[in-house]
Amino acid sequence: MTAIVGIRYLIVSGAFAWATRRRHPGLYAGQGRQMRREIGWSLVSAAIYGVPAGIAAWGWDQHGWTRIYTEIGDYPLWWLPVSVLVYLLLHDTWFYWTHRWMHRPALFRAAHAVHHASRPPTAWAAMAFHPWEALTGAVVIPALVFFVPIHVVALGCVLTIMTIMGVTNHMGWEMFSRYLVHGPAGRWLITASHHQRHHADYRCNYGLYFRFWDRLCGTDKGLGTFAHGDSAGAAADGDGRTVPGHAA
Repeated sequence: MTAIVGIRYLIVSGAFAWATRRRHPGLYAGQGRQMRREIGWSLVSAAIYGVPAGIAAWGWDQHGWTRIYTEIGDYPLWWLPVSVLVYLLLHDTWFYWTHRWMHRPALFRAAHAVHHASRPPTAWAAMAFHPWEALTGAVVIPALVFFVPIHVVALGCVLTIMTIMGVTNHMGWEMFSRYLVHGPAGRWLITASHHQRHHADYRCNYGLYFRFWDRLCGTDKGLGTFAHGDSAGAAADGDGRTVPGHAA
């Protein structure tokens, strides 16, 4: 499982790093040393993520301990998309609160500073965590499969969304259209423009998939901008407030 997680990271982050070079040549210029550091920390994180994932896979395949199922008829058809949403909501909740916790001064210095040392982050930074922080993220999905029923294909969707959003939220430009980012969906979904603001201002925008907890807790500070003027890096966020620019 460690190898699978590591290879998945290298393929997905590598693909979006390549896309960045195509879309914004020179965006990562001068960040070669940083990217090597990001890859190193990320591969350490992959090793950590692989352990609970391997335990969950072993519990499912060898003992049937998990709630992962393979037959469509085991649960109502409507549960397929709902289960994906439930997993994302629960993961987002865990991430928001542990992320805020990691921003407490002592924990930030001890662990989370590793992730924020990427200034600005690149497509390789999605898993660049200190091992203690990687451990808090690694246990969530493997723990959920022991309690919340999910079809194996739906679980694959959750892992795909988790991986792609983790990478695209850090790559320094907005791949989604201005209509989505600044429209009704963008008021609730997190994309690179929203997470860019977190890496610029630190004490805001802690969510992973959704802006729900940030809005509820007053930590949503709107969208950041990109110096290269990408289509979604406009001067106003989804609420119409003006936000400052931030060099990506």
